[in-house]
Amino acid sequence: MASVFTKIINGEIPCYKIAENEHYFSFLDINPVAEGHTLVVPKKEIDYLFDLDDETLTGLLTFSKKIAKGIDKALSTIRTGVIVEGMEVPHAHVHLVPIHFEGQPMSLGRTSDISKERMQEVAELIRNAVEL
Repeated sequence: MASVFTKIINGEIPCYKIAENEHYFSFLDINPVAEGHTLVVPKKEIDYLFDLDDETLTGLLTFSKKIAKGIDKALSTIRTGVIVEGMEVPHAHVHLVPIHFEGQPMSLGRTSDISKERMQEVAELIRNAVEL
């Protein structure tokens, strides 16, 4: 059965899409730790990050770097943090969490209340700042 991320990639579930290429897809997390919290996933559905072949893992991190640079530019962050937990969805993924202030909480159990309208605005800001 396809993961929720595969369903998002295939357009079966809506998302706040940031960017994609032939191999990777990025979109805002619907339970964000902070405004602009973005997920980056390989289009190839593999559960465990470290089961990805070296080329896919390297590509995922390189794609994530481009998205993080877009987040930094669009949201004027201190920097973008990275979380790889891998337990929530059985599809390898990277969390990119914008850090807006020193001491900002970074745990995945926390969520920020952000309206749908603001999520759309943030997605557009990041999308326009990403250079693929």
